Formats: sequence, structure tokens, C-alpha cells
Amino acid sequence: MSRRTLTAWLLRDGRPGHDSQVRGLVTALARHADLMVTDIEVPSLRRLLFGRDPFAGFPAPDLLISAGHATHFPLLLARRRHGGRSVVLMRPSLPLGWFDLCFVPEHDGVVAGLHVELTRGVVSAAQPRPGPRDGTGLLLIGGPSRHHDWDGADLLAQVSGIVAKEPGRAWTLTTSRRTPERFATEVAALGLPNLEVLPATATPPGWLAGRLAATEVAWVSEDSVSMVYEALTGGAAIGLLALPPRGGTGRVLRGLDRLLADGWVTTYARWCESGELPPPRSGFDEAERCAVHLLERWWPAG
Repeated sequence: MSRRTLTAWLLRDGRPGHDSQVRGLVTALARHADLMVTDIEVPSLRRLLFGRDPFAGFPAPDLLISAGHATHFPLLLARRRHGGRSVVLMRPSLPLGWFDLCFVPEHDGVVAGLHVELTRGVVSAAQPRPGPRDGTGLLLIGGPSRHHDWDGADLLAQVSGIVAKEPGRAWTLTTSRRTPERFATEVAALGLPNLEVLPATATPPGWLAGRLAATEVAWVSEDSVSMVYEALTGGAAIGLLALPPRGGTGRVLRGLDRLLADGWVTTYARWCESGELPPPRSGFDEAERCAVHLLERWWPAG
């Protein structure tokens, strides 16, 4: 059976989380089709409206893919001028019907339809590695957000308890752009011999996806919903580090509650009771499912 050949434009806003989602979908597409990919940094609104066409000279696209609100208008303009199918990852700020296909996390409360395919969380670039895991552990720390407050002292206690309980496991803790700067220093001051602290600024592109493909255990702070789904896709056993929620049950908390109810993740409190994380479940790969859905919709195999 011959493989499909497609030209894809990737419109990027430079945000690592958004780039990871786009990279995850494109990598999955490349397993089923021959892709010619053009990376395009989103131009300014002024240049889009009044300057020379920033998309001129690129090969005509079959697909235009983006993630992030700043990419939505440029994506639509590029499609209007040059054709192709527009695909957005995450819920767009513009009307859903303006795009050919939107992959939207189900916890956003959007109804599936002609222009919407629901996903379990965000699409991720992580991929499980065949064969045995390397026995290491990861601690992935976020920070204050719209949905969670920050309690550094309590988080330090959780990190210390987890790492000290498994002295034979090599642990790596990494932060995000939202993590208070002092936290990495405070963790290092704990003096835990089997813990390496690696701030986000010290990790190269693709580092996290590579580690998640090999590590055996990953603990993720509850605010970092995108990292939770990336860790699930990587195939590790997942624990949730507790942070105080900012009241109510917003969409992020609803998504985590569903993962807990379905047995995909374990809370720190539950781990304290049992002393262990359940083995990881397999089959969490939304990038692969979305890629197959997209290709079967517009370019079904002959």
C-alpha cells in the first residue's frame, strides 16, 4: 500500500508547551505519511495585514497546524491565501467552525462535532520506549496558576518523602517557567544524595520527552496538566504532587478527577497510604489517535 505524501505548514508561537503538542502530532503523522514540513514563526499582526505576504514562497500546503491563541488568526489568513486544511490543537479563541478541525481536550466542555474531535488531555510529543525502563524517577514541578496556589514548604516535604523512601532510585527534579526561582535552591539544600536538581533553563529542547520515554516513575505537580498528560503518554507510573486548589472545580481539576477515577494517576495522599504507585497502564497515545483520525478523514488509504 502506497504512503500518502503531504505538505504541512507548522505555525509556531515559540512557547515550549505549544511546540511540544505540534511536534507530537507531526511525529505521529510521519509514521503514516511522507511529510514535507515547513516551520513558520508566527509573524506580527502588522506584518500580516500591511507587509509582504510572510507565507509567500513556501510549497503549497495540504495541512496547516498550530497551537496557541497567537497562531489562530495567522493560521486562518494563511489558509485563505494559500489553501490547505487548518488544524488547531486545544480550544481556539476564535469560533470553532472557522477551522477545519480542532483537537480539543474533553475537560474544556466542548461538544464533539464536524469541526471538533475531543482528546483526553493535550496532545503530547512523548513516546514510550520499547523494552524495559531504566529505573529512574522524575519530579516535574510547575508553579502558581489560575487553578492552583503555591505552597513551597508542603511541596518540599512531599519531594523529600518520595525521594527518601526510595534511596536506591536515581531521581531528577526539573522545574517550569512558573516555578518560583528559590524552589530549586531549596530542594538542593535538602541534601538528598540520590536527587539531581535540573532547572528548566538547563534542559535542552526535547529533553523531557526523552526522559519520559525511559523513566519508570514520574511525579507531577497537580497544576501542570500538560506535563501530566505528557507523562502518561511516555508510559511511566504517574503520581500527583499536591498543591492547594483555588476553589471550585474548574476544567483542569475535572480533567484530573477523571484520570484519578479511571486509575491513570495516583495522588500523593493515596501513595502515603499504600506506599507504592500502581504499575503504569498502556495505550495512552492521543497524538497517534489524532493523526489516524485526521488522515482517515481527508486522505483515507487506498
